[in-house]
Amino acid sequence: MPTVEPGAPGPLTALSPVRLEFAQKAFIEAGGNLLLVRKSADDPFHPGRWEVPGGRLEVEADLDLDDHIRREVWEEVGLKVDPGPPFHLWQWFMPERDPRMRGGQVRVVATARSCRPVTLDASLDNQEAGDHLAEYAWVPLEEVESRELIPSLRPVVRAFLARSG
Repeated sequence: MPTVEPGAPGPLTALSPVRLEFAQKAFIEAGGNLLLVRKSADDPFHPGRWEVPGGRLEVEADLDLDDHIRREVWEEVGLKVDPGPPFHLWQWFMPERDPRMRGGQVRVVATARSCRPVTLDASLDNQEAGDHLAEYAWVPLEEVESRELIPSLRPVVRAFLARSG
């Protein structure tokens, strides 16, 4: 194998940069219903599709993983939750939006967690502009799979329903 001088372009320089991020999704069940949120029409990736509350870790802001999921749920749907254990791990790729990483990708590694609601009065009032949420709904468990879900979330929902039923 040929050697490469330090700082010189090597065989991997042609590859697009990949940045790693971590996310958590909250599966909040109450009275046989699962809390879903629907993306707004202006969401850049999944307009109008349904998912569960959650988001990416803010390394500087989140004290630990429980704090992270509590913050995400509070921001997106205004609920307080008691985070439970993770039950599913998956990943997806997104185009990099940082112009300094032109042509790159973001690899998001995510975990799904069952969360017990401490409060039940959901609201979208706390969401940030980047959340792109149009509405929320408490959906009966038997109807969840019939919603137009974000594709990468479908196997996670099936795993959740298999545990619940």
